[in-house]
Amino acid sequence: MTEYRIEVDSLGEVRVPKEALYAAQTQRALENFPITGMKPLPAFIWSITLIKRAAAEVNMELGLLDAELAQAIMQAGEEILAGRHHEHFVVDPFQAGAGTSHNMNANEVMANRANQILGYDIEASDKPVHPNDHVNMAQSTNDTIPTAIRLGVLWRLDELLETLARFVEVTRGKADEWDDVVKTGRTHLQDAVPIRLGQEVGAWATAIERGMDKTRFAAEGLRRLGIGGTAAGTGLNAHPEYHGRMVAKLTALTGIQLYESDDLFESMQSMGDAVFFSAALRNLAMDFTRIANDARLLSAGPTTGIAELTPPTVQPGSSIMPGKVNPVLAEMLNQAMYHVMGNDTAVNLCGAAGQFELNVMMPVIAHNLNEMMTVMIGSVGAFTEKLMVGLAVNRERAASWLARNPILVTALNPIIGYNNGAKVAKRALAEGKSVREVVLELGLMEAAELDAALDAYAMTEGGIAE
Repeated sequence: MTEYRIEVDSLGEVRVPKEALYAAQTQRALENFPITGMKPLPAFIWSITLIKRAAAEVNMELGLLDAELAQAIMQAGEEILAGRHHEHFVVDPFQAGAGTSHNMNANEVMANRANQILGYDIEASDKPVHPNDHVNMAQSTNDTIPTAIRLGVLWRLDELLETLARFVEVTRGKADEWDDVVKTGRTHLQDAVPIRLGQEVGAWATAIERGMDKTRFAAEGLRRLGIGGTAAGTGLNAHPEYHGRMVAKLTALTGIQLYESDDLFESMQSMGDAVFFSAALRNLAMDFTRIANDARLLSAGPTTGIAELTPPTVQPGSSIMPGKVNPVLAEMLNQAMYHVMGNDTAVNLCGAAGQFELNVMMPVIAHNLNEMMTVMIGSVGAFTEKLMVGLAVNRERAASWLARNPILVTALNPIIGYNNGAKVAKRALAEGKSVREVVLELGLMEAAELDAALDAYAMTEGGIAE
């Protein structure tokens, strides 16, 4: 049986699990919002804790917070930042607007842990550290949560970029390895002019490189912090130096370059920077979806499909068909990227839903951004290491499809003309013959000239056949 203690807030008494570091307001949130059973993600716990740990030090340095209390709050914060006490951060992401429940959860956990550090029992009536008066000093949910959103994303930014860079590295290596493989290009899912497999796969790497550039650019706006705006952007109840000192302190504690906001009102009203970053992740998800689909289609078969690529075998593909192998990593990546895109849609809608001095949809924005990064880092990492690293080319299949491609006649357009080329392509397809055979039968070109013009590798280099 769970044992309880009685906590009191402005609404009265509340029963709280005896060993919980949180208190009355967190318990009310648990009772009011039993929505999904999800808890705050580590990035959010890290970021909101970091803010309060920094605030305690800044307020101490400004002479506003007793040094003994501040040191205890800072120690509690360091413990949480090191991964301890996360089980006490319990409020569902779907909660009261703005994130007051998240904020008070952090305030209560840090206050009670600070009191324990100072030697007070969690049920003591004379505990010196108060969640609002001390842990939340000079703060409001309205400036703390927007700042936590920004810091949580920046905390994992390098990890995300390193994951993407690894995909680019592996994929670029495959492109170099396969640059001599000339194959049929495909547009509209139909045969098209030749392309080298290295060119095709190299474009995957370039697309993600450009997505990385967009992501870095979008992240720059998140470095601008509005902490110190308190309830409405005016900075009420915060020392005039608090904003600048907090930005400097957070920069020093994290090693992440952060900047003061040039408009605290905008930093609290607008979620534009978060929405912009979300859109950069959506752009990456769009390209990864396309790449995963190409990997699946190019490996379709192995006997009745394109089968120019062979993915590594990582697990049986069917519970009924022995020996069947599926492109499971590409399928996983599709699902992950669709999830990222769905989260982005929610972030975008939430960003538009702010009114006046505050956006009350911030808990979902925070959760979705952190979840998007978690999903992208994990799924792209797995796709890279378990599919791309072991992906192999079927040179014989690629050569076979190319030899049967009637669209090779395109290279002859400057010599025999478009209409003759169309006639050749249709006859080759209808009679199951090669372009070379039909052109010679029709007497449109001499053999030597034709062979030079039908050099498939040369076609992938561009230019005009002569």
